[in-house]
Amino acid sequence: MNTQKSVEALQQRIDELERMNHQLLQEQAQEVTLDFAWAGNLGHWYWDVATNHVTFNPLKVTTLGYAREELPPIVPFQFFTDRIHPEDFERAMQAMRDHLYQKQEVYEVEYRIQTRAGDYRWYYDRGKVTQRDAQGKPMFVAGIVFDITHAKTMQQELEEKNRQLAALSRTDELTGVMNHRALMEYLEEHLAKVTNQRPLSLIMLDLDHFKRVNDEYGHLRGDAVLKEFAALIQEQSRNHAVVGRYGGEEFMVIVHGEIAQAYALAETLKDAVASHVFDGDIRITLSGGVYEAKRVSLVELVEAADAKMYEAKHGGRNQIR
Repeated sequence: MNTQKSVEALQQRIDELERMNHQLLQEQAQEVTLDFAWAGNLGHWYWDVATNHVTFNPLKVTTLGYAREELPPIVPFQFFTDRIHPEDFERAMQAMRDHLYQKQEVYEVEYRIQTRAGDYRWYYDRGKVTQRDAQGKPMFVAGIVFDITHAKTMQQELEEKNRQLAALSRTDELTGVMNHRALMEYLEEHLAKVTNQRPLSLIMLDLDHFKRVNDEYGHLRGDAVLKEFAALIQEQSRNHAVVGRYGGEEFMVIVHGEIAQAYALAETLKDAVASHVFDGDIRITLSGGVYEAKRVSLVELVEAADAKMYEAKHGGRNQIR
């Protein structure tokens, strides 16, 4: 019995070596390569599916922090897949399944793999079934792997910088709330969604006699008041509306609700500002106009809310119309 098992094991090993030999001869004869002119090339790998034995360039594991002597005598496919980041695992496995069952021409995927120290490195992996049996079952897969950690880190840093730049392009530099451009884009987007069940109202606010603040205290103190004012109305509007600086000392508050809701918020903002003592013992009031978006264009909505605000100005200020 032991002799029989030894013979079977030997035959299996011979078959495995023959598949490997066939692959190497084929690559040499046909100059088949999956190589790319990229930095971080960790070399080719070969997966004998029948025996689940992976042969690979030692760089594949030394970059993960493992010494060659730490590896099992026969390295299985799972040695690597067990170390794939949980967020990448199913995607990587699906890419392999799609290729093995001939849904995709090649296996190609990027994933993170855990190092011996516990952190993760990014790999780009590409392979192809090079031998199948008579029934089309995959027998041998050849591939190549790259360490793309540096490139991924640079990409992520660039994406983060782009996100920050995008945010800055939509943010008023002085007050930190939405700028004019962002307000118009937001209004235009949400005006298209207005229904009786999804009402939208606009509040226009303007600080009363703000020129006096600049004249009496200077523009730097005036800027400080604008910043403090923006923070105050944003805090009062939190979870209820979107706040932005329309220009100068004019601000917009966009309310996802009917005019009664917007009017109540505008009154709250008016009272909060009137009772607030700004830095430098400065007191100031505001005037506001409220208008609900019903079958109006963006320009008509802004002009209507602006007109109501000027009614409040001409009516004595420190009021909402």
